[in-house]
Amino acid sequence: MEEKKPEQRRRGRDGVVQCPHLFFTALALALVVADPFRLGPLAGVDYRPVRHELAPYGEVMGSWPRDEGSRLRRGRLEFVGEVFGPESIEFDGEGRGPYAGLADGRVVRWMGEEARWETFAVMSPDWSEEVCANGVNSTTRKQHDKEQFCGRPLGLRFHRESGELYVADAYHGLMVVRRGGGVATSLAREAGGSPIRFANDLDIHNNGSVFFTDTSMRYSRKDHLNILLEGEGTGRLLRYDPDTGAVHVVLKGLVFPNGVQISEDQQFLLFSETTNCRIMRYWLDGPRTGALEVFAHLPGFPDNVRSNGKGQFWVAIDCCRTPAQELFATRPWLRAAFLRIPMTLTMLTRRAATRMHTVLALLDGEGDVVEVLEDRGREVMKLVSEVREVGRKLWIGTVAHNHIATVPYPLD
Repeated sequence: MEEKKPEQRRRGRDGVVQCPHLFFTALALALVVADPFRLGPLAGVDYRPVRHELAPYGEVMGSWPRDEGSRLRRGRLEFVGEVFGPESIEFDGEGRGPYAGLADGRVVRWMGEEARWETFAVMSPDWSEEVCANGVNSTTRKQHDKEQFCGRPLGLRFHRESGELYVADAYHGLMVVRRGGGVATSLAREAGGSPIRFANDLDIHNNGSVFFTDTSMRYSRKDHLNILLEGEGTGRLLRYDPDTGAVHVVLKGLVFPNGVQISEDQQFLLFSETTNCRIMRYWLDGPRTGALEVFAHLPGFPDNVRSNGKGQFWVAIDCCRTPAQELFATRPWLRAAFLRIPMTLTMLTRRAATRMHTVLALLDGEGDVVEVLEDRGREVMKLVSEVREVGRKLWIGTVAHNHIATVPYPLD
């Protein structure tokens, strides 16, 4: 027995008990990878990360012009606490407006300093002020469970001839509001045999066709962060035919398709792919009809695209990309491991938001940069969704805050 004790002690010295830091490190890694206690930001979600395309970080950021003067600081916030998450801004054919789609399910119209805002339309005949009108809380998670009932109008466009307002509602699909306002009428809730799960933005062709995006076939708007974090590509570009009422799938397999804009000459359509930080061009007419190509790579995450009526396009961007994003895009397994680290989704998004700032980019008809405006210190604007150039002023929407920002334009 006495001869066996030294051998037993040697086994102890050679085992993991003698290296507790290695043991606990391995245990911690195993817990992170397995996440048995569901402490990660996507715990309980059927998370399926995929590889997606992203232009090289150095190539994009190295060539992108910067606004060293951070000129968006000259802007001002208007209607603070009166509009809630005005994602899209529109003006009617008579110049009235702005109109804005709000997080509480309404489209509102500005009636002047005395009358202020009036409710122009609601997305559901069952819309209830008691249930849906939650003021500044409409842009928080408190509204998420009510959005499907109340509606969430995103993209807005007036038909130039009929004066009707077309709406991409995140939950109710493609809608139309007759002249004079009222309850919106549903035009399309499914396409290609599948429900429209996340209608996002739209534009109207001169022939009456309505092109609009369905951002994901897996997730609704309230889970839009899952789309970004997965990199999933189930989004679609759809076309509504007003003559037949049919909805056609134009493109599928898109990665977070978002804003939509048809060129002034009706030759092509632009749409943003938010996750891939780029604008795509789809040819509607001419020798390249049906072709799809990259129009512009961007330094951050684009939302809506809007024409200035002069052959140029404003893009609202939450900036900026990071080298880590490129690394995660090409390594889904690394993304999956990172998102099992104990933290809440709120913590993750707040951390990312503190590093983002607003960029407004004006692109020409070939995707080249004409002008860049920034608020690098996040002094005035953040989390922008759309830019409209109207009446020597830029009107800037936001999906997450309770105001509209304006900037005199052109800037002196």
